[in-house]
Amino acid sequence: MENQKLPPALEEAIGSFGRYLEGERARSAHTMRAYISDLRSLLEYAASEDITDLPGLELGTLRRWLGAQSQAGMSRSTLARRSATARSFTAWAMREEIIHTDPALRLRAPRTEKSLPGVLQSQQIARLLGGLERAAADGSPLAVRNRAMVELLYATGLRVGELAGMDVDDLNPDRRTLRVVGKGNKERTVPYGVPAAVAVDDWLRRGRPVLAKERSGPALFLGSRGNRVDQRQVRAVVKDLLEALGDTSATGPHALRHSAATHLLDGGADLRAVQEILGHSSLATTQIYTHVSVDRLRKSYQQAHPRA
Repeated sequence: MENQKLPPALEEAIGSFGRYLEGERARSAHTMRAYISDLRSLLEYAASEDITDLPGLELGTLRRWLGAQSQAGMSRSTLARRSATARSFTAWAMREEIIHTDPALRLRAPRTEKSLPGVLQSQQIARLLGGLERAAADGSPLAVRNRAMVELLYATGLRVGELAGMDVDDLNPDRRTLRVVGKGNKERTVPYGVPAAVAVDDWLRRGRPVLAKERSGPALFLGSRGNRVDQRQVRAVVKDLLEALGDTSATGPHALRHSAATHLLDGGADLRAVQEILGHSSLATTQIYTHVSVDRLRKSYQQAHPRA
C-alpha cells in the first residue's frame, strides 16, 4: 500500500527519527523498519485529525490511535511495540527541542498475554524422528541432512539461525557438545545425546561430502547446491514434517525448541540449566516452560484423578 502524503513537518520528522535510529548500533535493521512503520502509522493518524506538526501531538491522539489499532484486531504484542515506538519518538523529539512537553509520558502499553508455546508430546517426537530415520536409510543426502538437522534441533533446543550458522568445527563429537553463537554474539556450550550424535555423524560421512563444493566452506549443514543451508530451508523442512504428523497444532522449528525445553523440565532438569542450554538472557523467559509443564500436569490430573 502506498504511503499517505503527510504534512512536510511530519514527513521530515520521520526522516530525522530514522537517521537517529541508524546511529544506534544496537538496533537491528528489522527493528528499525518496524519503528518507522509504526511511526508512519501514528503520524498518518495524527494528520487525519488535522495535526500538521509535532507540537500538535497530544496524549488523546496517541490513545485514539492505539484504540483504532486495537479495534482493527491488532495483537497485544504489536500494540505494546507501537506504544514503545510512540514513547521513543516523543522522547527523541523532546531532546531535539522539537516539542516542549512529552505527550506519551502517560501512555500505557497494553499488557501482553503470555501465550503457551506449541509443544509436541514425546510420542509425537518419536514418530517424527522415526520417520526421518527411515527416510534417511536410502542414503539421499538431503534426507540424511534433514534427519541430522531435526535431531539436533530437538536435542539442543537451538534457534534456527543458530543451527544454520553452525560450522563443522563447532561440534565436539568426543564430548557430544557444540559451540553455539547466540543472540548478541554470546557463546554457549550445549550438550546433545546419542541419537543426535549418530544422525550428525551419518550426515558428515554420507551426506555432506556429496553436496559439498569449494564454496561450502566450514558450514555444517548445506543446501542442495552446496551453499550454507538457509534458515528458510530449515523452516520449510520442519513445517512440512509437522503438517505430515497431522495431530498437532505446533508449527515451525520453534516448536522443537519449545518441546525440548518442556521435556527437559518434565524430566526434572533444573530451570537454570535449561536457561543456559536455550541461551536465554533472563530466567523469566525460561519460566514460561514451567507454565507449560504445570498446564500439562493439570490436564493429566483432571483426566486421571477420580475426584479432580
